[in-house]
Amino acid sequence: MNSSAEPLAFDIVARIAECAPELRAAERKVAALILDDLTSASHASIGELAQRADVSIATVTRFAKAVGCRDVRELKLRLAQAAAVGQRFLPRGAPDAAQEHIATRVFDEVQTTLTHHHQLLLQAPLADAAAALRAARMIYVYGMGGGSTALADEMRFRLVRLGRPVATYQDGLLQRMVASTVSRDCVVIALSATGRVPDMVDSCRLAHGYGATLIALTAPASPLAKLADWLIPIVAFETDFIYKPSSSRYAMLMAIDVLVTELAVSQGDESRELLRRMKHVLDAHRGGGDRQPIGD
Repeated sequence: MNSSAEPLAFDIVARIAECAPELRAAERKVAALILDDLTSASHASIGELAQRADVSIATVTRFAKAVGCRDVRELKLRLAQAAAVGQRFLPRGAPDAAQEHIATRVFDEVQTTLTHHHQLLLQAPLADAAAALRAARMIYVYGMGGGSTALADEMRFRLVRLGRPVATYQDGLLQRMVASTVSRDCVVIALSATGRVPDMVDSCRLAHGYGATLIALTAPASPLAKLADWLIPIVAFETDFIYKPSSSRYAMLMAIDVLVTELAVSQGDESRELLRRMKHVLDAHRGGGDRQPIGD
């Protein structure tokens, strides 16, 4: 297999798993050794790999070429890159059946995340960010990826209820195009759990350069956070339980709710009248009692 056209960071773990059934028996021993501990394998010499797998040095060399690497040195480089992703994503055997119920486990992580962010939000510049939203001629909400994409629309739904002019953009090219049209009376709200998505950071930098105010719900000290006029901190607490969605989504939703509530309160009677109208038309359409939510 010729690896010269492969990107430097091709997934060596997936490649080894794909090739394993076609490998010789001795080479499969090398594969098993490597997949058992990527980090250790990436630091071992060719002689150490051969000794641990109980094969010859020539077998290790053949294995490296069989999985698409030019030599053992390249194999070790790719193993180091794969190990950097994190051992928690690699096979560890069957889950412990005696562990607590999944509902409890998910709830505990969400509760921990919300408790921590409650303290962070107490120190966040919510009033200043709300004032910027209240004064904006136009608000643009950026989100990319998984949770941020969905929550960008959530932010739009919340702001529309309060009479704010708002649009959402989740495509990187459209974000860049919109950024070129903004002015000093516009606000960009950027949602990113990491604050490191290159397309979003670049688009926000462009918008900021054209004078827009940037409100970022993102990780402190991230590239996106450094651009923000008003930073609402989001800290992702990722555990070894990799099977559930990131609890950072709940932290971001909490931050959105707190920010929008701050805006609603600051608008006073204007917010009250808009919400009254909305509840009136919804109840007339669907029926129901006074305590049904606005929306569904």
